[in-house]
Order: sequence, then C-alpha cells, then structure tokens
Amino acid sequence: MPEKRFPRLLIGAASSGSGKTTVACGLLRLLKRRGVRVRAFKCGPDYIDPMFHRSVIGIASRNLDLFFTSPERTRALFARNAADAELSVIEGVMGYYDGLGGTTDEAGSAHLARETETPAVLVVNAKGMSLSLAALLGGFCRFRADSMVRGVILNRISAGSYPMLKAMIERELPELRVLGFLPELPQASLESRHLGLVTADEIGNLSEKLDRVADQMEQTLDLEGLLALAGAAAPLSFEPIEVEPVRAKSAPRIAVARDRAFCFYYEDTFDLLRALGAELIPFSPLSDAALPEGTDGIYLGGGYPELYAKELSENEAMLESLRAKVRSGTPCVAECGGFLYLHRTLEGADGREYPMAGLVDARAFRTGKLGRFGYVTLTAKRDTLLCGAGACIRAHEFHYWESEAPGEAFEAKKPAGSRRWDCIHAAGSLFAGFPHLALESNESFARAFVERCAAERR
Repeated sequence: MPEKRFPRLLIGAASSGSGKTTVACGLLRLLKRRGVRVRAFKCGPDYIDPMFHRSVIGIASRNLDLFFTSPERTRALFARNAADAELSVIEGVMGYYDGLGGTTDEAGSAHLARETETPAVLVVNAKGMSLSLAALLGGFCRFRADSMVRGVILNRISAGSYPMLKAMIERELPELRVLGFLPELPQASLESRHLGLVTADEIGNLSEKLDRVADQMEQTLDLEGLLALAGAAAPLSFEPIEVEPVRAKSAPRIAVARDRAFCFYYEDTFDLLRALGAELIPFSPLSDAALPEGTDGIYLGGGYPELYAKELSENEAMLESLRAKVRSGTPCVAECGGFLYLHRTLEGADGREYPMAGLVDARAFRTGKLGRFGYVTLTAKRDTLLCGAGACIRAHEFHYWESEAPGEAFEAKKPAGSRRWDCIHAAGSLFAGFPHLALESNESFARAFVERCAAERR
C-alpha cells in the first residue's frame, strides 16, 4: 500500500461540553491566518461541526466514521481529502473513549486516533481543579496502551494559574505536553438547539467570535508545539479508492435540496455520487419555484424543516413540482428532515400544523424528546429503489420529531443490544425515512440510485 506523511492532530476531550469545537475552529482560524494550507475533519456522524469548520477555512470538512467505514477505507478517505494539506485537524466526538453502546471505544475519538495513528490533544475543562488534573489526564493517557494522547490544552483557567498547572502536570506525567490554555471567553460562546449547535450560517457574528478565540490563542497556545506534534505523526498507509462510473450517454442530474432548512449532508457522499457519474444540482425548497430543469433524481437531506414549516408550506409551486416529479417515477431519496417534508402535514416548531408534499400520507409531529438516537444497521425486507431484499447499509438517527407512519421496508438494528424496529418507505421510485444513510458504507446503494437516475434520463 502507498505510504505518505500527513501532518495531523486530533482534538479530543474528556467529555462533551469541554470546548472541542471552539478550540478546533479557533486553531483552524489561527492556522489559516498564518498561511498554513489546512484541512478539517470530524470524527463521527455529526453534520453541524463540519459546517463550522467550513465557515473558517472556506473548504468542505469531512467526516471520518469507523462505524460507517472500515479502518482501511477510513484511512483512504482521510488520505484523499488531506492530500494537498500542510496540516489536518480532526475534531473528536463526545469524550475521548466514548464509543458504541456506551461501553466500548469503537467508532469514538480514541479508536480513530489509533487507526489513523494521529497524535491526540485533549481539551480539558480545568476550572476548579489542581492536582486532580494529573489524575484525570493520567487515566486518559494510560487507560489504553496505545492511547495516542500526546498533549493537553487547559480550558477555562486564568493566566495566573497556568504556569503552576503546567509544571505540575508535566512533572507527574512526563509523557504529556501541556500546549497552552484558554481563559473563559463568554463573548465567543456558540449557541445550541435540539440537534446540537446552531448552524454556522445562522450565527451572524461567527467570524468575529472565532477571531476572538484565535486572538486569544495567539497569546496563550503553544502553536509551535502543536505544529511539531502534528509533524511527528507517523506515515499513513492506505489503498486509494477507485470507483467505476455508471455507464450513461450523459450525466444524470440529481437535484439536491440545499438551503437553511436542508443542510445535513456528507461531503464524501457527494464525491461518491459524482464519481459514479452524477451531476449534482442544488435547489432550495424554501425559495425556488420548481425543481431544476432536467432533474433525473431528487435527494432531500436532513436539516431543520420544522423551523421553516410555514415558509415551506407556502411555497406551493415547489411542493407541486416535487409531487409531480415523484409521482411520474423520478427517483427520490429523502432522509430525516427530507422525510418530514414529504408528509401530508408537519407540525412546526411553533406548534402549528402545515400542509407539506403529501407523498407520505401521514402526519409528522413533535415529541419533545430525542427519538431512536444513534447508529443503526438497516436490512431490506424487500426489493427497493436502492437495493434488493436482504441488503444492508449503515446509518444513524437523530430527531425530535416523529411520524404516524415511519415505514416498514427495512428493519433497523442497534449495533449494541437487541433493539430492533421497522422503518423506511420504499415503493416505486421513493426511498424515504428517518435514517441518515452512510452511502460510503455500501457503495452499491449509491450506484443503484445513480443507475435509476440514468435510466430516468434516457
């Protein structure tokens, strides 16, 4: 296998809420200011953090997920997207060792650092701690023989306490480098809502907030130490990904919903569809009057349609365009928010019910709690638009809204435990349900979609 050096760091944390996203985005901002050609990645299935990364560096951030893809393919995806980078920053997920089922580190930050041999730097909320910090960090460093934890950034402490804490930690844990600190920065805090952070495009002063973080990092982070740690990462071996395009006289055109209401997509999914020969055409269900001309397929991703239910419902021309296309046989894949949009009615965040596309004859409504959260493996119970009976694909669910008819074409199974349930509407040209599909986990699903779109074009 090819082997190449990729300077890289993983920014992890002792727990969620420690400041990973703030530190990762601030570091990306600081590196870009200094003219470093930087690329960003996110561990796990999260859609929102990569939007923040993109807003900082102006280039799409990528997800690396060891539940969705094998270690070999994960390394290949990293290598492909970091090929022209001088440094890559990977933001971790949850606590450093938190993985599948709550009892393993599988698919978590530590697993990714280990499989990609990436040096990890922990962000620790050190407020109110002293010697206990060394005990905490010692546990993280030594919990696994190959922890990959090489450094720490102390968050929410004062300049006065930092020298003492740094000396104490490095005395107790000589294998660990203390690489700076951040004080409390309330003016740079990032808002959140029910699916995590508010999206980057919704924060009007995001650039100003991240500049404040980067300004602080200029003063209190050991940037040279971070660069040296990234540069010391071992060479990475990987097998380049090769995709055979679908045979077609001309590229099938897939209309992709992309606006404030529909924004949850994996960039590698787009890359895969393009490699298979598709042309992706963005459109807005909020503001466009119709699907793009020459549409051969439709992809409705997740997002926040519940926040824009009134506007979506009032755009009757788009709803009619969508209905006509799908009913005429145009292939349509809809995930989570896109699935809600296809319902007869959708309860908005304001509590009112709004008419939607009516392609799923059911009501979608708010539950007030997180439903069926986490990774799943989907198995087809019959032939569908994307696969034959018995085919499997990996996915995840994360939603506070529910449907009177979530579908029954697939069986979903949690990777840990025995919980199972039915999901997905799959009839004719429609494939719609709550699960967000990881098409990289089974390329044949993406190939079947592009082939059907190519047939539609013919």
